[in-house]
Formats: sequence, C-alpha cells, structure tokens
Amino acid sequence: MTHTTELDDGTLARLPIGQWTDAAHTEVISFIRRWLAARGLTQPQYWIIRNLHQDDLASAAEAESGLTPAELTARMSSYLLPQDEPESDAADLVERGLLTRDAAGRLRLAEPGRRAHALVKEQLPGVRREIHAGIDDADYVTTVKVLRRMILNVGGEEALARYPV
Repeated sequence: MTHTTELDDGTLARLPIGQWTDAAHTEVISFIRRWLAARGLTQPQYWIIRNLHQDDLASAAEAESGLTPAELTARMSSYLLPQDEPESDAADLVERGLLTRDAAGRLRLAEPGRRAHALVKEQLPGVRREIHAGIDDADYVTTVKVLRRMILNVGGEEALARYPV
C-alpha cells in the first residue's frame, strides 16, 4: 500500500525538517542496503571494498600495502551506523575470498572482491535513477542547497566538511 497524501505548500512549509530528513535517510539507506544484500554484500562490506580498491577510494600504495580493519573503520567512521560492525564484515569478506589478510592483519582486495566492486559500480547508475525517479536535476540541486544552508544555519560547518564534494 502506498501512502501519497498530497499536502499544500503552506502545510509543507510548516512541517519539521528533521522529520523529513530522518525519513529520507532511513528509507534511502534501507533501500540501498536491501539492494546490496541482494548482491551478497552489506553496505559496510561495499565501503570496505571501495576503500581497498585503487580505482575508487584507495591510493595505489594503499591498495598494494592494504589497510588494517582499524584503519578501515577510522576511514569510514563518518558514515557508519551504530549497528554496523566493519571488523566482522571484513572477516566475512576474508572468509568468502573477496579479501586477503596478511600476517600483520592488513587487508587487500582479492580478485573476487574486484569483480564484486565492478558489478556494483556498473549497476549503481540504475540505483540512482530509481531513487531519483520523478525528480529533475534542478529540484535535486535545490534540495541539496537548502539542506546545506540549514546545516550551516545550525552551526554544522564541521558536518559539511565530512562530506566534501
């Protein structure tokens, strides 16, 4: 059942922003996590893979030398949710052969991990299209600008710095 009550602009203007940002965050993250789960990954596992892939978030040196679970957790700390367990997610990826772990505990991508990265990256434009369906780019840009302004209005400069563009 879909709930699509249309509200007039005056009503919308009086509604609390926190209600809508929380609902958007919860639903979009849930959607992405379900999508990744259908491909055998948790969202933190995908972030781990991205942070170890030299064509994504890792430098060539980092991809070659690997990162420890603690280093990965620190890199992902601004977007991990309280229930996320990146160290156990990393251990699962090692167990499944997507990552390797050396004697020093440093993690590196294995070939199956590179293939998983390629598959997800290839399909992400479709995910974005589904999330953004019915929203033109101009409306999306306006929404992001409004949210950034609200963040600044409440002293959130540090929060914006965590999300560089």
